[in-house]
Amino acid sequence: MAATLAPTVRIKRAAVGALGMLAVATGALESVVVPTLPLLQSELDMSPSEGALLSIVLLITGALVTPVAGKLGDRYGGKRVLVRLMAVVSVGGLVSAVAPNLPVLLLGQVLQGAMVGALPLSFIVVRKHLPEGESKVAIGVVSGLFVGGGMAGTLSAGPVAEGLSRHWMFALPTIAVLGSTVLVHRLMPHDPPGRSDDAGIDWPGLVLLSGTLITLMVLLARAPEIGRRPVVLGALLVALVACATGWAVVERRAASPMIDLRLLARPVMWKACVLTFVICLGTSVPLYLVPQLFAVPTEAYGFGAGATAIGFFLLPGAVAASLAGPISGIGVRRLGSRAVVTAGIVLMVVSLIALAGVHSEIWHLVVGKAMVALANGLCVTAMVTGTATSVDQGDTGIATSLVLVTRVLGYAVGAQISAAILTAGTPAGSKVPAESAFVTGFLIAGAVTALSLLVTRTLSKGVKQ
Repeated sequence: MAATLAPTVRIKRAAVGALGMLAVATGALESVVVPTLPLLQSELDMSPSEGALLSIVLLITGALVTPVAGKLGDRYGGKRVLVRLMAVVSVGGLVSAVAPNLPVLLLGQVLQGAMVGALPLSFIVVRKHLPEGESKVAIGVVSGLFVGGGMAGTLSAGPVAEGLSRHWMFALPTIAVLGSTVLVHRLMPHDPPGRSDDAGIDWPGLVLLSGTLITLMVLLARAPEIGRRPVVLGALLVALVACATGWAVVERRAASPMIDLRLLARPVMWKACVLTFVICLGTSVPLYLVPQLFAVPTEAYGFGAGATAIGFFLLPGAVAASLAGPISGIGVRRLGSRAVVTAGIVLMVVSLIALAGVHSEIWHLVVGKAMVALANGLCVTAMVTGTATSVDQGDTGIATSLVLVTRVLGYAVGAQISAAILTAGTPAGSKVPAESAFVTGFLIAGAVTALSLLVTRTLSKGVKQ
């Protein structure tokens, strides 16, 4: 208990810089799969559904790890948990680097998924060591640097994979994660633990949530095939409902639930989660479809791009996303969350509809993807920043974890829906989906994203909702 009464030590710029470097490194490691997915599908002989699974398995692990990491960070201190989490991420990066086949690569991505918990842990540290105004800007900067790391990974993954091998595109950012973790450990002062209790980790809740997510992903990934097998479809639906219902019951009764449903019931929380889920679902559709469209052979209707070219084509989107974090943090501070989120949603809907109607030139896709990335960064950073500063300091980790979990779920569901659309739109005997499948995906994403405007109308105008 003495640790909880220890005076707060104001962190220096070098410590914040170390957190920023770690955000860049983890963002780079997270992003290397997206621009090289067509290459990985070819080398490892993956189907579209297996490719979608590879692109989201890291996020699924993140959805499970993040709330646990946030809760442990609130309880025992953000720095202590962050360093241990990065050790798991580093092991995952090394497994991915040496993976000879898809199953081993999936295992590495599962371990890498622990990196998603780094952001709420960073937010815990920042809030404990900085005043509110500075913490908002710092949270926006760290979020932006994470996206900036994604930019670096997007740009470098293709050249590294084609010039060296796919193994090195995982190894290099893993080395950066190790180095920046050492800096955080040396430069960041220990943050005092928060309130403590005798309850342990909510393992039943974690298992049931895992079952819910895995069943949902199987349903989405195999939708075209399962739709023709009603018995299998019925069994999976029953399993999904049973896991989801059981998880809700367990969480309501648990002494220390993994996800506090009472916290989730607060208007500021459920609105942020609903908006984040829908916005990230809309974002993940072009995130998956645009690289696939770049890779479609020129003799069909695509551009025949390789991994290096795809990385360069996606670079403007990564730049836009990295700028969106700090811009959103400043915008929330001055204008409030509602204004920033509404502007981002309108921009995203317009961009998705434009991609559906016009995608015959490379610059059409580059600009459309960049606008979607900018809109997503504005919205999600506004949601995270608004949530982090609208709850008690002791709930910062778990509250931001809830938003980040729904971000992960939105990406995962959107990617699997996109893969199912491409699979259903691929003629028998062909490996190239019909162009109409891409159009359908963009239009569905735009329509779903537009629905989130119904929720933004109920948000408070102020910074704190």
